[in-house]
Amino acid sequence: MEIKVPVLPESVADATIATWHVKAGEAVTRDQVLVDIETDKVVLEVVAQADGVMGEIIHDTGATVTAEEVIGKMEAGAAPAAKKDDAPTKKDDAKAGSAPAASDDNNDDALSPSVRRMIAEKGLDAAKIKGSGKNGRVTKEDVEKFVAGAPAKAAAATSAPAAVAGDRSQKRVPMTRLRKTIANRLLEAKNSTAMLTTFNEVNMKPIMELRKQYQDVFEKRHGIRLGFMSFYVKAVTEALKRFPEVNAAIDGDDIVYHNYFDVSIAVSTPRGLVTPVLRDCDKMNLAEIEKAIKELALKGRDGKLAMDDLTGGNFTITNGGVFGSLMSTPIINPPQSAILGMHKIQDRVMVVDGKMEILPMMYLALSYDHRIIDGKESVGFLVTIKELLEDPTRILLDI
Repeated sequence: MEIKVPVLPESVADATIATWHVKAGEAVTRDQVLVDIETDKVVLEVVAQADGVMGEIIHDTGATVTAEEVIGKMEAGAAPAAKKDDAPTKKDDAKAGSAPAASDDNNDDALSPSVRRMIAEKGLDAAKIKGSGKNGRVTKEDVEKFVAGAPAKAAAATSAPAAVAGDRSQKRVPMTRLRKTIANRLLEAKNSTAMLTTFNEVNMKPIMELRKQYQDVFEKRHGIRLGFMSFYVKAVTEALKRFPEVNAAIDGDDIVYHNYFDVSIAVSTPRGLVTPVLRDCDKMNLAEIEKAIKELALKGRDGKLAMDDLTGGNFTITNGGVFGSLMSTPIINPPQSAILGMHKIQDRVMVVDGKMEILPMMYLALSYDHRIIDGKESVGFLVTIKELLEDPTRILLDI
């Protein structure tokens, strides 16, 4: 049986083999992950179509491959050949008596795909990890305990030799395909757009009080917690309706105005920053937005985002506040024309009606392409978001 690269989306010309999870001659089971293939945006898993034995690996880790290219072979229904050294001797039989042969608890065949992937990513030896699962199977918890119990050893195994005497050392690893794509797109955005950033700030007290008042009822009714992102998305969607230039894009000498509202949400994953898309946000309520964001975040964390999840999007929201960022100048996500940065909510002394009050304030940052969006539209767009967030009943009443 031939092992082929999956069909790639039209926008993806080639891919890179990230990790082979099996070696030639190893037994494989149906639906077992054989290899991870990394594209510019997502990681594709190729699984075994039947039980058998892994044969020749034609393209090794790091190779660039194209759609439906044969990268390896396997023999269906076969069993791995026994090594001569493994043949039992009469002396061994006599010594063992009638007791059954001890099984190899940490054989790769006994590892689930997720555990095998975790072991490969951390560069561990499965034979050294004691399994606590059924029949001695190694679980994710076993791997995490092993790593936590031997941090110094793990670090020594993965770090490069020290350049000078002492504790000074360095590690050199190749950039992943996704990280290369992120770097190229960010550089392209800086060099091909007339990017400018405008700032404002918003009093988050009204939304915080609304969440506190209705959090329990909302969660009981919809089965999900009420967060801040749903308010951000609804405010952005309303502002995009009022300022169509922000929802547009430049295509050559034309300006393309979108009459739909697909908002990209920046999500941090172990492999890098990705921007899955919430589609038709104008037709979604707060609960639907919260559920959609949670689903995309989980898929991003587990590496399950599909190309369709990442394609499109007219505007991006990035929330650096979850990491503690107080202020930033986000970079536009081409071919979009603008991106909104949300930041840390922090108590500050503000003057309200001539009196000082301590209020939970958050900075807003809108980076936009000045070729298509003028200062009037950019400031008006940001002020609209500020007004909607400071009076969330406007969002609920659509005014």
